[in-house]
Amino acid sequence: MKYITSVLGNEYEVEILNEKEISLNGKVYLIDFQSVSGEPIYSLIADGRSFQAHIFDGETDEEVQILMAGNLYSVQVENEREKRLKAAAGVSSASSGEYILKSPMPGLIVTIPVAEGDKVAEGDVLVILESMKMQNELKSPQDGIVSQIQIAIGESVEQKQMLLKVEADEE
Repeated sequence: MKYITSVLGNEYEVEILNEKEISLNGKVYLIDFQSVSGEPIYSLIADGRSFQAHIFDGETDEEVQILMAGNLYSVQVENEREKRLKAAAGVSSASSGEYILKSPMPGLIVTIPVAEGDKVAEGDVLVILESMKMQNELKSPQDGIVSQIQIAIGESVEQKQMLLKVEADEE
């Protein structure tokens, strides 16, 4: 079965060939994908390159949240058949230009280096969240303006709790 995966507006065709191989947009990669200590932390070795990611359920059955290298990605995963059916029905996912940062895991807010009204660039740190004795930098996936902050330093947050909102910069 092939899967269509959407990340940051880009689509990728993923096919699981066997336990050790996947095809990504037609190119075959050797992989080793393991859970670390039964936690939502995963180790991935793809063609000799090592990655670590925290993976959590998203808001829909087709969505997962992936925290990797301080960046939080919302990833949509649909099988090939579902994608064709939605396209035939005229269903699309239009972006509103706003990004809502939700906590990928329960934790404690350590730092909020931005304030409402601040301009941010893609990759800027929005929040530092401590969870499982690790500090995680949650970064902006887009340029914009911080329009709303829903948390405070020292506050405990739950998974999927809204932390802040970044509106697309309309210049």
